Amino acid sequence: MDPVTGFPVVGMVGGGQLSRMTQQAAIALGQSLRVLAVSPTDSAALVAPNVTIGHHTDLEALRGFASAVDVLTFDHEHVPTEHLRTLVAEGFAVHPGPEALIHAQDKLVMRDRLAGMDVPIPAYAEVKTVSDVTQFGERHGWPVVLKAARGGYDGRGVWMVPSSGGELVAELLEAGTPLLVEERVDMKRELAAVVARSPFGQGAAWPTVQTVQSNGICVEVLAPAPDLPEERADEAQELALRIASTLGVVGVLAVELFETASGLVVNELAMRPHNSGHWTIEGAATSQFEQHLRAVLDYPLGSTDPVAPVIVMANVLGARSTPDMGTDERLHHLFARYKDVHVHHYGKAERPGRKIGHVTVLGTNLAEVRQRARFAADWLSTATWPDGYDVHGGK
Repeated sequence: MDPVTGFPVVGMVGGGQLSRMTQQAAIALGQSLRVLAVSPTDSAALVAPNVTIGHHTDLEALRGFASAVDVLTFDHEHVPTEHLRTLVAEGFAVHPGPEALIHAQDKLVMRDRLAGMDVPIPAYAEVKTVSDVTQFGERHGWPVVLKAARGGYDGRGVWMVPSSGGELVAELLEAGTPLLVEERVDMKRELAAVVARSPFGQGAAWPTVQTVQSNGICVEVLAPAPDLPEERADEAQELALRIASTLGVVGVLAVELFETASGLVVNELAMRPHNSGHWTIEGAATSQFEQHLRAVLDYPLGSTDPVAPVIVMANVLGARSTPDMGTDERLHHLFARYKDVHVHHYGKAERPGRKIGHVTVLGTNLAEVRQRARFAADWLSTATWPDGYDVHGGK
């Protein structure tokens, strides 16, 4: 308990942008948030007042950090499961707990558990040898999707294997990478259902959204998902809430989905605030970051109603080459052209393809809102308007 404010202290492991945005929500609630960051230049460490420098794989660092907070939570899934089990055994409050979080840490564990729950998932198999992939491809058709069971994100740790892929599989197995192989799903589009659950068992779900990917990285989120039948949207929410309840998730759970001709298929799980929920900061009555704090503290959950008919979030990605124009000047020109764009910079160094921020636009017309969001994100990335607009000389 914070002796000054009288509020509980939440500790978030990881100093990325999710901790940074959780800090913003904590300020509004009067909560004390402490962050365990690897470096003082981490995104959250640049703005959070209470930062501990330590590595999430160091049990002693985790133990010391947990002893100074009332509840431990995460902005990523990379804390060793055995460390979390040790902390729970020692009496620390950890949300989500390791027996839930393991399903977001290990894709093979997740697939096995979801299969046992009769949740729709792709056909899959554990990979121990090159022949496991060959036999799977012959049985389910090529290409197949090869995945690292642990550690992959934003397209990393995922490979499309067109025929045999023997050399790649052998190389990964030799390096000790745990693998699984999945069928390539013939999908219409990708969706996400983001929900929250408290220790009391209360659940809340935001509208089902569409996510747009490029090179394995999410570039846009459209909320609510356009042209999605109400029964399909409800199905996605109910599926996510069932998964959260069955696995014992506490906090935010994002369920990434494929929409196919025959229904929904679960792709991935994330047990923390998620990129597909960033739109909720300006676009929903309660943001995913405030909701995550409410959930891990077992407060009643907030309303998830959207505040506009259409909300679009677009990620700002590092450009292939660093623009001549600095970030501050890019922001200046953006605000001069689009007065209604909400900008979030993460304080990260610009690298090609890296998520360095996002923008959110609210409105009534999807095509117009989407164009403004996409143009704004591209401008902040490249200092070039996609429509040829020249900030110095006009169109």
